[in-house]
Amino acid sequence: MAHIIVVGNEKGGAGKSTVSMHVATALARMGHSVATLDLDLRQKTLGRYLLNRQIYLTKQGLNLPTPVHHDLPDIGQDSLKPGENAFDHRLSIAVAQMESDSDFILIDCPGAHTRLSQVAHSLADTLITPLNDSFIDFDLLAHVDSDGEEITGPSVYSEMVWNARQLRAQAGLKPIDWVVVRNRVGAQAMVNKEKMERAVGKLAKRIGFRTAPGFNERVIFRELFPRGLTLLDLRDIGVKGMNISNIAARQELRDLIRALNLPGITPDF
Repeated sequence: MAHIIVVGNEKGGAGKSTVSMHVATALARMGHSVATLDLDLRQKTLGRYLLNRQIYLTKQGLNLPTPVHHDLPDIGQDSLKPGENAFDHRLSIAVAQMESDSDFILIDCPGAHTRLSQVAHSLADTLITPLNDSFIDFDLLAHVDSDGEEITGPSVYSEMVWNARQLRAQAGLKPIDWVVVRNRVGAQAMVNKEKMERAVGKLAKRIGFRTAPGFNERVIFRELFPRGLTLLDLRDIGVKGMNISNIAARQELRDLIRALNLPGITPDF
């Protein structure tokens, strides 16, 4: 059985597609077969990212490890059982097709609540939730008081993850390993950063997730997308003199992969 990684939250701009692309490509570079699926049927950022990679590698005559991207299959209404949701059926077919020859399946969800995203979360062995280091994004997980110190209640997204966990438990599947990835964490020990750390720590114990280091804001990520490249590809395309920022970004990716604790992944790569 392939290990299913779902990257999701219900807010745009948190870095879901960047995390998805880098995790999937890192796993492919380690020799694993990786399939990807983009459930943002309108924007399709991950799908565009991988298409850019295919075009660039072909143009440059390069052959770099790359995830195999899949689209949701089209189905006819006559293939649905009475009362069956068409999106559920399309997602089920896609996962079944990918599982046959994949070690990992990575599903990138849209930054909004959709039926596809809801079902995908229930399939997750590992759930990655990128989160910008601000209380605006923290509101995705839980509500806090005006001082940012006390948690007053869960958010609708946390409740959706809870429901996904319940569905997996009813089906006899192992629990979701939920990892909240903190992106754009400030380098300085500012008051807001300290409050965020305390709030995330309290909530992690309360609703059951782990935290992992993410990516800081770097220009390199905006430059990589048009060519479909990741941080780990730079040396393969002839970049020799990497600057300090690029080196630090590569280390952030390595730290993230280690923290995810995925099956069959050694700590050194």
